[in-house]
Amino acid sequence: MKIVLSSSRFLAGMMLVSKAIPSKTSNPILENFLCEVSDNALTLTASDSEVTLKTRVEVDSVEEEGRIAIPAKQIMDLLKELPDQPITVITLDDNCFQCQWSSGNSILPYVNADDFPAVAQPDESAIHVSMSADTLIDGISGTVYATSDDDIRPVLSAILFDIDTDRTTLVASDTHKLICYTTADVNAKEKASFILHKKPANILKSIVKDEEVDIAFDGKMVSFQFGESSATCQLMVGKYPNYRNVIPTNNSSILKIDRALLLNTVRRVAVCANKASNHIRVDLGEGFIEITAQDTGFNTKAFEHINCSYEGDEISIGFKSTFLIEILSNMNCNEVEIKFADARKAVLIKPVDEEMDKEKTTGILMPIMF
Repeated sequence: MKIVLSSSRFLAGMMLVSKAIPSKTSNPILENFLCEVSDNALTLTASDSEVTLKTRVEVDSVEEEGRIAIPAKQIMDLLKELPDQPITVITLDDNCFQCQWSSGNSILPYVNADDFPAVAQPDESAIHVSMSADTLIDGISGTVYATSDDDIRPVLSAILFDIDTDRTTLVASDTHKLICYTTADVNAKEKASFILHKKPANILKSIVKDEEVDIAFDGKMVSFQFGESSATCQLMVGKYPNYRNVIPTNNSSILKIDRALLLNTVRRVAVCANKASNHIRVDLGEGFIEITAQDTGFNTKAFEHINCSYEGDEISIGFKSTFLIEILSNMNCNEVEIKFADARKAVLIKPVDEEMDKEKTTGILMPIMF
């Protein structure tokens, strides 16, 4: 293999796919980038066996095609110290490759590319949908924080992509809270779904830019194609809980309040909450909401009263402040509507009707007893 290309382009491609390099692995080949030169282009691949990232890098010239696996950390550390300039990459006879730049060169080992694991792809029966990068990023950002770390129910450590003929909903839950991000921008000819673990979801969120994303999935794999890059991921196997059954439909007591006002109030009051439980108490009456937190062990207490629009029965209800803060801070609407039933049942947090077109996130939060 012998190519000439820009050091900055080479590094940018490596930075993108390096997010799939495992921090620890029993398979040393996965600590390498797979470099494949063909058709006057360089393709870089990295994988941890569950997530595989691939991107094409433009080269200035190709004198000899080839495939090698090169050590990820060493080549990235080298390129980070080089100013942008043309570099020449040449394979040598003793399983080493040389990287030449204007004032010097380095020699590093490479591994036989045939040892790099093959990348599985969705099969011919795969379902295809298209999603804008903004929608994918917003959907993941708006739900991934609600995933669980519970190994007993692994599907809850993932995001459900529930794709219908008129809308798509991304869902995440840790049983204490459930978040739905719904968009009409993505639909399919028939109803379908897949469950994506939060690790590849977070990777996607960080590498997808302004491109349209083509998604193909079957029962085992999903592929995201965007621009000159792609991510192929193993899907979670299992049945996601029927989230629609837990969405409250008969909560008749309704609070309407400025989202930022409520968020900042909860943050202030929660400073004095017990650090283990993060428990706050919310008292609701006609035209007002009162939020209280107390830690008797450290003799701290905070209270705040807000005038607002509230219609319904007087309620005293407890929440874990961190959960409420997460939901409110990941919404973009100006005003939220929170629907209550009683102190023991889940509340529904959604944008007011006037902002439904702008805000696509709805949250369900379980109370805690006080």
